[in-house]
Amino acid sequence: MTTLEIAATAFGLASVWLTVRRNIWLWPTGMVMVALYSIIFYEAKLYSEVGLQVIFFILQIYGWHHWLRGEKTELPVTRLSGRQMLAGLGAVVAGAAALGYVMDTHTGAVLAYPDAFITTMSLAAQWLVGRKVLENWLCWITSDVVSVGVYLDRGLYPTAGLYATFLIMATVGYTTWKRSPRAA
Repeated sequence: MTTLEIAATAFGLASVWLTVRRNIWLWPTGMVMVALYSIIFYEAKLYSEVGLQVIFFILQIYGWHHWLRGEKTELPVTRLSGRQMLAGLGAVVAGAAALGYVMDTHTGAVLAYPDAFITTMSLAAQWLVGRKVLENWLCWITSDVVSVGVYLDRGLYPTAGLYATFLIMATVGYTTWKRSPRAA
């Protein structure tokens, strides 16, 4: 456990709590969190996660911009169709298989396939948050379950605890967003 990991954990908790509340400050707190976690995951040799943090930083900017544009008339929570969910799941699985193969055969990455799955599922989730789509929470729930196991395996105990907390918060977030107007 390092001071850096504790700080990243605190910013992560703040960011997800703000996401559940649909508060626009989720984006800057998320930017700090992913910047810190890029360092932590590099040291833990979770290289897919490092790349994910870089992409998350970009997606944080995208989401912040998208939510700001909807600020005058709050951006509504929307839902995916069944076809969109199946296409997204197919893309996540294919992306995880490809990224896992590359990381497993060309780097010293540990847990290459679970790490790749976390990466692709989290990318899908983050993109959906930026669009304020309800199913982002289902992606986060799935990713968080896998993440807890990976982080425990790597000895990242505060991070595993953070992602266990994220799992609870994602469940609350799903329930909260589902009750919002136009989400049904």
